[in-house]
Amino acid sequence: MKKILALSLALVMALSLCACGTPSEPADDTKPAEDETTTAAPTNPANDIPDTMTSEDGTYELAFVTDVGQLKDKSFNEGTWNGVKLYAAENELSYKYYQPANGNEATDDDRYDAMKAAVDNGAKVVICAGFLQETALTKAAVDFPDATFIFIDGYALKDPSGNPLTNVAGISFQEEQSGYFAGYAAVMEGYTKLGFSGGGGGTNDACCRFGYGFVQGANAAAAELNVQVDMKFSWEYGASFSDSPELQTMASGWYESGTQVIFACGGSMFQSITAAASANDGKVIGVDVDQSTQSDTVITSAMKGLSDAVQWAVAKVYDDSFSEIGGESTSLGVKENAIALPTDTWSLTNYSVEDYKELYQKVLDGTLVVDNDYSKMEGAEYSNLTLNVI
Repeated sequence: MKKILALSLALVMALSLCACGTPSEPADDTKPAEDETTTAAPTNPANDIPDTMTSEDGTYELAFVTDVGQLKDKSFNEGTWNGVKLYAAENELSYKYYQPANGNEATDDDRYDAMKAAVDNGAKVVICAGFLQETALTKAAVDFPDATFIFIDGYALKDPSGNPLTNVAGISFQEEQSGYFAGYAAVMEGYTKLGFSGGGGGTNDACCRFGYGFVQGANAAAAELNVQVDMKFSWEYGASFSDSPELQTMASGWYESGTQVIFACGGSMFQSITAAASANDGKVIGVDVDQSTQSDTVITSAMKGLSDAVQWAVAKVYDDSFSEIGGESTSLGVKENAIALPTDTWSLTNYSVEDYKELYQKVLDGTLVVDNDYSKMEGAEYSNLTLNVI
């Protein structure tokens, strides 16, 4: 990653974890400020910005094309959309969201049609959420070279001839770090019966990194405490990232058989898992954003700085520095303050904020490296964790 990225992004990501802020440059990108690993009370200025607006000339300069699931999913889609709204409001720009036709059954053609509609309606910047956008986004970027596309949870794309699409910026996150923090915290809190329920059917890189990090963090904490942890791990009922009776039934069965806390890693899947937790005195770990306000079963959330990553990338378009990230894959982690747990809102009592900051610092300075190669997960040997992949 280019040094200029770390310099310009460090404080931006810290702000996204504390409250929503605008991009700025810190004095020092090598060490987080005292409160960079904590979050304030979960008030979000994006909630005061309407989801729909009517522009005077009928065009909309910023566009958001949603991933599967609901726009207001209290997770990935909503966190990304908040960044669009905040940048638009701060800079007095028109904005509009587009949901591909056919909902969770959307095809590549449906996604392309949404992107085309955005450009036809005057979009200068189109923010596309989720890895499923790849095929449609590649076609749209070729067909509309004058538009700029930001691919959240994405990567660099190439045209059919193999040339980089310089009007696309791929922005991803080091979710394994956030998953590690969550797994470590859960075990340090005293939980030894864990569950992971992930979205995307095991094909979503972000969810896979979250899950593998969760396993590693739980095992590390268990080794420190000299305890044994059991973990159920499943991609069932999560292909569409949606809530479902089947998912709730599975989660209820886990809780009934002794699982204490489930990492709900997949958009609206959260609703089914928290419903199961509420009915069974279970606990939940949220994902992507601070989900503590959504259910009193949430003990913490494995967060990534979606909102401010969007604002930072969009700002690159308007300050004529998009070439720094266009045609590139940019991965954001602890070093950019893009990963954290929400310490001001978690309900953990045995695991302290001070201990969390020490762990955070180890990842920041490189003395602890969380593996992101999730292909190793099932074949690995864990000293203090039994992994039951379902």
